[in-house]
Amino acid sequence: MTDKKATLLLVEDDMNLGFVVQDNLKMSGYKVVLATDGKQGLKQFNEGKFDMCLLDVMLPHKDGFSLAEDIRKANAEIPIIFLTAKSMTEDKIKGFRSGGDDYITKPFSTEELLLRIEAILKRSKPGRSVQKDHFAIGNYSFDASNYTLKLGGTEQRLTKKESEILKLLCAHINEVLPRELVLNMIWGDDNYFNGRSLDVFLSKIRKYLKDDPSVSITNVHGVGFRLQVAS
Repeated sequence: MTDKKATLLLVEDDMNLGFVVQDNLKMSGYKVVLATDGKQGLKQFNEGKFDMCLLDVMLPHKDGFSLAEDIRKANAEIPIIFLTAKSMTEDKIKGFRSGGDDYITKPFSTEELLLRIEAILKRSKPGRSVQKDHFAIGNYSFDASNYTLKLGGTEQRLTKKESEILKLLCAHINEVLPRELVLNMIWGDDNYFNGRSLDVFLSKIRKYLKDDPSVSITNVHGVGFRLQVAS
């Protein structure tokens, strides 16, 4: 993928540097969404469709390595480049282990960054960042983009939040989805009040899925949730 219309998520807490990098990338033809901390970056990632992520390492609320690990749980293929002032070998190793494709040390030139972005996009698999929106959940058909859940001739309309939560569960079907990850991706904050809201939404989703006994959403104490479909 070398099309300059690629959409990039830039997460950088230095506002001046963030705006400069964003402007330079836009002038080169890229679409760029800028976030200024790790939790906001994860929420933006969940709400948009991106071809690459550029992540600063030293971020407030959630560092770049943790953010990359969470992004990888949602999309195992999207390319990630770390932007950092650190150049120590152990930091680079940690970056690659957390899912990074490349590592660029500040200060860097716009030309160098553009070349690295282009090189990674060129060798990316076609469609690797395409996010799935249609899912089969037992006998149900779920269209996340249109917020609809169908069973036979019956259609249930979902709210945007309900659809986002169910989509995350579907992306990890029969796997445990960490509660903190859901809260940070949907709300951008894992505080108590958002946690209570999540519980309410999950109760509603369980009711929507009750007509297929092979489908269940179970709580995994102290960890998160699992959408299970019996074979």
